[in-house]
Amino acid sequence: MIKKIAWDTFKNTGDINAYLELKEIENIEKRIVEEKDIKDNGEHKSKWNNIV
Repeated sequence: MIKKIAWDTFKNTGDINAYLELKEIENIEKRIVEEKDIKDNGEHKSKWNNIV
């Protein structure tokens, strides 16, 4: 859903920064879900440590 909002925002405003910021929010949401899945599965390794 955020991807569609990001794309629509870019189409309406022409502002690539708005698109990129919304895409980053989408990426953060994905990482949160992955982190939750890791915790639910009892794994202690965090994918957050791999973020540069």
